[in-house]
Amino acid sequence: MSWQPHAGAAVARARADMLARTRAYFRTAGVLEVDTPTLSPTTVTEPNIASLRVDTGPGELFLQTSPEYYMKRMLAAGYPDIYQVSTCYRDGETGRRHLREFTMVEWYRHDFGLDDIMRDAVLLAGTMSQRLAAVPAEYRSYAGAFSDTLGINPLATDAGAVADALGADAGLQRSLGTDVDAWLDLALATAVAPAFPGDRLTVLYHYPASQAALAELAATETAVANRFELFFGELELANGFVELSDPVEQRNRFESDRARRRAAGLPVPDVDEALLEALESGLPACAGVALGLDRVLMIDQGLDDIRKVVSFVPG
Repeated sequence: MSWQPHAGAAVARARADMLARTRAYFRTAGVLEVDTPTLSPTTVTEPNIASLRVDTGPGELFLQTSPEYYMKRMLAAGYPDIYQVSTCYRDGETGRRHLREFTMVEWYRHDFGLDDIMRDAVLLAGTMSQRLAAVPAEYRSYAGAFSDTLGINPLATDAGAVADALGADAGLQRSLGTDVDAWLDLALATAVAPAFPGDRLTVLYHYPASQAALAELAATETAVANRFELFFGELELANGFVELSDPVEQRNRFESDRARRRAAGLPVPDVDEALLEALESGLPACAGVALGLDRVLMIDQGLDDIRKVVSFVPG
């Protein structure tokens, strides 16, 4: 193992400049920078995210996968628009595009609808990176992208139809079974996103209601959620929501996640009761985004490996 950093001083300087531009963007917009703990007594329930656990003797803590829960508690307590640049952690995410320890820019804007927060994400990405500032942004619905690429309607399909559209073999079909969302995630990663133009940003919006996570459902189309993801080519840069404020619905989603985890033999974390209490007290109408700074820096520097834009990759 080499003792030398993965990234040289030039990349470190580019990172520092990108952070300065990010902070200037939010300062100009009147968004307050905040700081929340890296450690938390609870973690996310989403089945597709694996948390890193810290053994503290009589109890346990988790390294944050996102500062979202803490930041929403701030909003419920009366904070204005807020943002944070934080170190986040996700287990099992290593390779050319993934790090277990990475830098996230997360922000929340009061009274922003889906169109507002999508535009905000595109503007920030262009502010952070000259390369992204120079490319157009194309807005596409989730259903439209699946229809164009695979000829299926993801809002009214089943696992077999997605498997057929992907030409999946019997082994893969046994592995994923009848979980439609698992098949849709695979289709997005292996067929839909790779078809996005490589010379522009793609904003993919109105994900299925079953993939809403912490997003509200669209008022006029209950089959979809007010959720979007931002891509450059096929590389996902950001995930954003118009935030769900209903504590009963959020608890139901957490319990649904826990049931899926239990069925898959995954660890089943406790529900974050502090977040639910914050929602009960009243989360103001808002929208938020989590954006991966390391991936934006990788694009900006014309690099093909995320490990080349961080000083060290532990482990």
